[in-house]
Amino acid sequence: MADNLLSLIIFTPLVGAITIALLADESIVWSVSFLFSLLPLALGFYLLAVFNPDNNGFQFTEHYSWIPQFGISYHVGVDGISAFLVAVVALLVSVALLYAGCGDIRRRAREFCFFVLTLETGMLGTLLAIDLFLFYVFWELVLIPAYFIIGIWGSERRVYAAFKFVLYTLLGSLLMLVGIIYLGLAARKQLGAITFDLPTLYQLTFSKSEARWLFAAFALGFGVKIPIWPFHSWLPDAYSEAPASGSMLLAGAMFQMGVYAFLRFAIPLFPTVAQQATPLFVALAVIGILYGGLLALAQSDLKRLLSYASISHAGFMVLGLFALNRYGVDGTVYQLITHGFATSALFALTGLIRLKYGTQNLLELGGLWRLAPLMAATFMVAMLSSVGLPGLDGFVGEFLVLIGAYLKLWQAAAVGALGLILSAVYMLRAYERAMFGAAPESYKRRALDLNRKELAPMVPLVALILVLGIFPTPVLRRVEPSLVALLAHVYSAPAQLDSLPHENPKRSSPSGVAARE
Repeated sequence: MADNLLSLIIFTPLVGAITIALLADESIVWSVSFLFSLLPLALGFYLLAVFNPDNNGFQFTEHYSWIPQFGISYHVGVDGISAFLVAVVALLVSVALLYAGCGDIRRRAREFCFFVLTLETGMLGTLLAIDLFLFYVFWELVLIPAYFIIGIWGSERRVYAAFKFVLYTLLGSLLMLVGIIYLGLAARKQLGAITFDLPTLYQLTFSKSEARWLFAAFALGFGVKIPIWPFHSWLPDAYSEAPASGSMLLAGAMFQMGVYAFLRFAIPLFPTVAQQATPLFVALAVIGILYGGLLALAQSDLKRLLSYASISHAGFMVLGLFALNRYGVDGTVYQLITHGFATSALFALTGLIRLKYGTQNLLELGGLWRLAPLMAATFMVAMLSSVGLPGLDGFVGEFLVLIGAYLKLWQAAAVGALGLILSAVYMLRAYERAMFGAAPESYKRRALDLNRKELAPMVPLVALILVLGIFPTPVLRRVEPSLVALLAHVYSAPAQLDSLPHENPKRSSPSGVAARE
């Protein structure tokens, strides 16, 4: 199975989607789709179990010629950066399907499950593709099911939100495609044959002007997907208009793709330009942190508040990424792994509040702490993780990001810390308004708390929030060798990496992995 493990992980959901489309009995759609979502999850855990953390290169690679006349191959592989992300995506898809079956999706269940499993194939392929053209195919595949999930099962302004989402991301992707084609042609000129294979493309050299334009093309494509301010305006509409299960996938799973693509492609392909662009991206990151936090503070709609909070979280990830040091990048990757747990739980609980109360407006809510104590307690754990409470998973990534930012530019770290204060203010205020105070009389006659079926998708999310907050080292130890290799490439040689201002090569890094000399 090891020979084609990654292909099994990528295409098992697609097989499930086709199976669901052909099912004659629609009453078993939810069960069949959930079972198919468990297969890549089980394979993802198996991948983590057999993954060699001491190997900083790609493992379990599969490389087949696909369209040889254009140098396009089916080349997939996994390293320490992507291994955990694969398991996270698979887990969040299973949780979202389990949640959707609780009543979030009440019509056209067959089509919804088909699109969710197709979306999963696109996301997993994006994380595992090493050939740039193959990466682009999976990257674009994600747009189609996401569009229909928002546009069919969303709220009142769903068509507008879906169209805006596709328009923004498609325009960014087209710029990236131009850059990909240019790289392939440059490979033919310098190496004698067209190729889109990432390890081979590392050998290419460009003039300063070429490198800057190519980096800009990739940065715009990836920046829109994250999204980086000022390319963010599609996000609040898409997240708030999508069904709750769709928001779980958009904010929890798809959210990581843009940051991952920067880390995998844009920065290592153009390391010098990435270093030169650091001040620009740090500035955009801190603007996004404050902008998202201030707008979240102004919201009375709980789902829209969470949507703007995601913009602020995206700013933290970009800040750590462009610190371009071990602490900052470690923190960003840890946030990529853990961000989806709290965010998905918050969107899911918001959907349940709307389903049970008939509203998600904070001005109309109150008294949940007494009427629905289990829901209130679950919401509290997810909310405290989102604001970075020590002992929960959100703290680890944000703490490492702020250390990395401080070592790069202390002013940026100060703004980031202000963003953490803002997040505490708007999340705690939202919690106080929804959970405390007087409850309307009409609510007191309803069964508002979580039942067993609704609690099921919350249990793994809350458990991971707690476990990864207390025990981050096993994750960081497996991620860090690949990050060390990436930073060594960015700074041209391991010796330069060891000379970074925050690193003492004779001391251990935060995750316990010794620095390489």
